[in-house]
Amino acid sequence: MGRSLFIQQIIDSAKLKQRSIVLPEGNDERVREAANTINQEGIATITLLGSEQAITEAFSSKGWSLEGITVIDPETSGKLQEYADAFYELRKAKGIKPEQALEAVKQANYFGMMIVQAGEADGLVSGAVHSTADTVRPALQIIKAAKRGATVSSFFLECVNDVPYIFSDCGLVEDPDADQLSQIAVQSANSAIQFGIPPMTAMLSYSTYGSASSPLVEKVQEATKLAKQRVADECPGKGIIVDGELQLDAAIVPEVAAKKAPESPLGGEARVLIFPDLNAGNISYKIVERMAGAEAFGPLLQGLNKPVNDLSRGCSVEDIVGVAAITVLQAF
Repeated sequence: MGRSLFIQQIIDSAKLKQRSIVLPEGNDERVREAANTINQEGIATITLLGSEQAITEAFSSKGWSLEGITVIDPETSGKLQEYADAFYELRKAKGIKPEQALEAVKQANYFGMMIVQAGEADGLVSGAVHSTADTVRPALQIIKAAKRGATVSSFFLECVNDVPYIFSDCGLVEDPDADQLSQIAVQSANSAIQFGIPPMTAMLSYSTYGSASSPLVEKVQEATKLAKQRVADECPGKGIIVDGELQLDAAIVPEVAAKKAPESPLGGEARVLIFPDLNAGNISYKIVERMAGAEAFGPLLQGLNKPVNDLSRGCSVEDIVGVAAITVLQAF
């Protein structure tokens, strides 16, 4: 499947920004190929972590040039002790010892996060090999949340027939309460604005406007009220519209919306879909990707001080390229 018009526009925009991205999983073949593509197309300047010998030999065997790519082996890097000391300072209040800090930053994800934290790169993309937890944990420990005590969540950019949608949360917050769900909604609406997607935000449920009654429905109803208040307090004038609770068809099909929710300000044209929990979100994005042939990029993290993004371990080379370009734009 070729690139959608939307992701190509993101890539073209990233080329103009000339930012630097860390790819910590340089020992993975897909990541190496993605690094080559990103480098050749001028999407970003790449720092590739892993065995210098293995990466050099792999590039040579493919006839690819490493010119413009920085290759670092964390375990032999001259920056190792400096980063270990800095990580110790960040975490000593949590009881970490200097020798534990040193062992931690020998790991590629921790070393890569320290590069970003030090301002020596603009963002990081991982997850082709590592689990979401192994990507998010060092991000929370080193990059940290943008607002103290705030929820850090994730979203997917899902392109269906060249129409981009935000799906959230599909990769991180397992069972958000109403307050967390409202934060996720506002974060996702702001992420939509960042990528030129209309921030028409639907709080999804199996119920539309009280057509069913249960604690599950009540959570989404309360989250909708809180999200509307957050928009009014935190980001007025941005054009963010939040409505719910809505069934999916009432959220994205105008004809259905006219029957089920005629008073909805979304009018069946929601582009930001907020799922009530991780089960619903994760299953839904994979159904759309695998059965409808949509492009899916993510999980993309929101609510951090600097851009760090995750990948599915089933990702393709083009997925990595796309997420790297997205990360460049998040750096602004």
